[in-house]
Amino acid sequence: MDAGSFLLRTHLLRISPKFLARNPPSPRFVRCSSELQARYRGPKPKKDWIAEWVEKNDDAVRSLPIYVGGGSLLAVLVNRAVSGIAPVADASSSQSRADLLTLGLAVTNILAGLVWLSIRPKAISVVDPQGVQCQWINPNLQESVTSELSWVWESLSTATCCRSLVIVYNGSCVLQMGVAAECSSERGTAVEVNATKLMEGTLYQAAIKSQTQSYLANLSLYPGRSELPFLPANTQAVILQPLEENGIAVLGGDTVRGFTTSDQAWITLVAEKIEASLRRWRE
Repeated sequence: MDAGSFLLRTHLLRISPKFLARNPPSPRFVRCSSELQARYRGPKPKKDWIAEWVEKNDDAVRSLPIYVGGGSLLAVLVNRAVSGIAPVADASSSQSRADLLTLGLAVTNILAGLVWLSIRPKAISVVDPQGVQCQWINPNLQESVTSELSWVWESLSTATCCRSLVIVYNGSCVLQMGVAAECSSERGTAVEVNATKLMEGTLYQAAIKSQTQSYLANLSLYPGRSELPFLPANTQAVILQPLEENGIAVLGGDTVRGFTTSDQAWITLVAEKIEASLRRWRE
């Protein structure tokens, strides 16, 4: 250590707390002048003006082929009437063959416009799960495992579209968090997870056999949704994440195709951590 830095540290140590309280450090602000901004030569964000215009004028763009086809059809008829050509198509006439080709293209444009108007992407919206709040963790778990499972639920519910989480391990349910289906016999009570019945279902068996994550992006299209009666009736998407061969984690989402690719990869890594903690608890 050189003499300069030693003297500087000694001087700093001699400053008393009272001096710092009487003379608090004043904040400093750095302003970026227009000259520095003008000198910046780095990459700048680009705007796709065409894409923005198409998005703002979606109806007009979808109707454009109809206008083009209708105008072309009208132009062919006017040209044929003004040019003095016989109204009956003559195969030996080059003009007639060109008109027939133009009419075919015009009709094709009109049909394409009608298809564009009739087929529109369905807007995906977030739904409010219908059920009751459930915060249940197996009381026999160790405190460290309980806190870790609580952290997993808070992380998943905050960072993803997950609104329901059920973990079944070694033939018993160890966690049921989030929104659960309401029991029909007792109002305000969540439907309990029947681990035995779940493990006998095709969804559980397929996930355990493949040992890979199963993503049901649109749950309403899958008949196996009846095997998950503990989830809210309007659950939009489900992830079945096997915990090796010992159990499974069921995640219910509130949006169709709401779990992104990054979410799925992260859930796989979190499941490995959950399985390791539960395995140590069982041992």
